[in-house]
Amino acid sequence: MHRVLVTGGAGFIGSHYVRHLLRTHTDIEVINADALTYSANLQSLADIEGESRYRFIKIDLANQADIDCLFSTPFDEVVHFAAESHVDRSIQGAEAFIRSNILGTYRLLEAIRHGGTVKKMVHISTDEVYGSIEKGRTPEGEPLAPGNPYSASKAGSDLLCLAYVNTYKLPIVLTRCTNNYGPWQHLEKFIPKAILHAVENRPLPLYGAGNQERDWIYVTDHCAAVDRVREAGRVGEVYHIGAENTASNRTIAEQILDLLQKPHSLIQQAKDRLGHDFRYSLNTTKIREELGWQPQVSLEKGLKETVKWYQTRWERKEGSPR
Repeated sequence: MHRVLVTGGAGFIGSHYVRHLLRTHTDIEVINADALTYSANLQSLADIEGESRYRFIKIDLANQADIDCLFSTPFDEVVHFAAESHVDRSIQGAEAFIRSNILGTYRLLEAIRHGGTVKKMVHISTDEVYGSIEKGRTPEGEPLAPGNPYSASKAGSDLLCLAYVNTYKLPIVLTRCTNNYGPWQHLEKFIPKAILHAVENRPLPLYGAGNQERDWIYVTDHCAAVDRVREAGRVGEVYHIGAENTASNRTIAEQILDLLQKPHSLIQQAKDRLGHDFRYSLNTTKIREELGWQPQVSLEKGLKETVKWYQTRWERKEGSPR
């Protein structure tokens, strides 16, 4: 049995990836290591709790004793999702982001280096490490220019990984993805927050005029892309993942309101975020041509399914629809 360690597997994207692995690979055993901080949610994995090929371990990657305990058992591959990821929280206080995203990644890299059993590690990063771009789509070779503490901490972890490839010959591949959305995303994120506000007929706040642009990808498409990189990505390479669905925040908000048959007048301008990056968008030609991956879920279909999922949970009073 092939043993894959997924860090941050109780988070939004990580939990979808854990499920993807178990559903598409019968020869894989998944170990989910997560610190269970505020944004983690084991409810999202309730349907696989009895799966014999799945095991959850509560662990803080930044804690050396936890790492030593985790790596007392060998792994064949590691897919590293674990990270603090909310920009607003990083602006309020960056220390948790430095600890999780940089120190946690460092300790993981050291454990892999000394363990000697991991044949490949996939490090999950973000388009935000490039900073804001005025137009076009960023290719893999562009220099990093992070514009907030969150993206700076992710850029730092990316550079650590690449340094360990060069210095210690660790078998690491990096992915950088655009904005994800879908079921089980934490309510602090833009799309689920907008859905909940609209369902409850509350004002839907947008930073500034809402003209900031993001490239949106449905979470299951991201997971399928990560798995292609795990299987066939070349060591030391960076692969961009995105559906090339670039749209303004206002456009997304209006589409959500239309799906819920709510008036656009619910949109309310809010004070803009400090140092707010205006536009992110990635060129994804490399992963499409080299690894044969293509997104399967259109923005229209993905938004419709996501709105329906959050609305249904709200109507059933099933607790926080994270």
